[in-house]
Amino acid sequence: MSSLPHALEIDPESSLQFTITRDPATDGSDGSSRCTMTLRHPGHTKGYLAFKVKTTQPRRYLVRPNQGIVAPNSSETVSILLVDKDRQVLYSTYERLGQSALDHSKDKFLVQSCAVSDDFSAKFQNEPRMGGEGGQYKKELVEELTAMWNKASSDSNLPVYNKKLHVRHVVDTGANAAAIKGANGAAASSTSLPASFQEGVDKRNNADKMSPEQLTDEVASLRRKYDELVAFSVNLTAERDILNNTLEQTKRDLNREMATRTALEKQGLKVGSRSQDSRSNKSSGGVSAKTLLIVVFVACLSAIRATNSGSLDVLGSVPVIGGMLGFDSSSTEEKIARVVLSDEL
Repeated sequence: MSSLPHALEIDPESSLQFTITRDPATDGSDGSSRCTMTLRHPGHTKGYLAFKVKTTQPRRYLVRPNQGIVAPNSSETVSILLVDKDRQVLYSTYERLGQSALDHSKDKFLVQSCAVSDDFSAKFQNEPRMGGEGGQYKKELVEELTAMWNKASSDSNLPVYNKKLHVRHVVDTGANAAAIKGANGAAASSTSLPASFQEGVDKRNNADKMSPEQLTDEVASLRRKYDELVAFSVNLTAERDILNNTLEQTKRDLNREMATRTALEKQGLKVGSRSQDSRSNKSSGGVSAKTLLIVVFVACLSAIRATNSGSLDVLGSVPVIGGMLGFDSSSTEEKIARVVLSDEL
């Protein structure tokens, strides 16, 4: 227990236990798995204390009330209901893996409490609550409580007491056996009513006993829960649409990138093949026509020059080549003799 003036006494102190059975509707209960938590004002201060109950699994547990105020030396009972769908999942886990699979639950609850001013607490005094004791306040007061807690979360000067409680899920095997036996006995008896029909009859009888104000409050509570379910469904639909749009956009971007990469690879292959072909043509083409024409032109010029200078007359002395080139062998020999004679002189 804490001695802080703004701290509530919480019972149980450390953990919340939910008892799970195969078919809770047949064991004499109201067909649900729930537990209660008592918040008591220890009287260390004369002012009212506000409380708020949070959980790490808000979709698995229904907390009523989840926030409110407590007068000095008084208490508030908080009812926590385990949703039937999750109860069935937990029991299925127990059947497959045993109790040890449920002993390591990570579900937790957080109870917060803080002091409030007299003006704020005066709004809640003698104020009727929906469903009687332990029910919710009317909408305006709930909104003021929510705004107060939002302000308290951002205001570091306001002391807030935090208490964490762990969750334990325990399967009652004895209740399961009794439920199976009772179900078999009900099936054998022709005068007994089905459990679901009997439950509906009980609810109808309770509704007949309610006053008009209580019926109005109950209808309003059911309407509020229905609106919350509709809002939750709309949010889920919106999140699904956002995820689908993001997935489609990602697919389009991926296809576009793959098409661009394929086009670049094809274009690079064509350019590379063309450059390779041009290089191979240059290397394997041999002497080009232009080079050949230049060589022939230079050879002609050299031949003309040699003819004018008489350097080609020596070819006339060659028996075959001289005749082919049209040289006169006799004249050529005379020219050679004269040249030799002139040298001797």
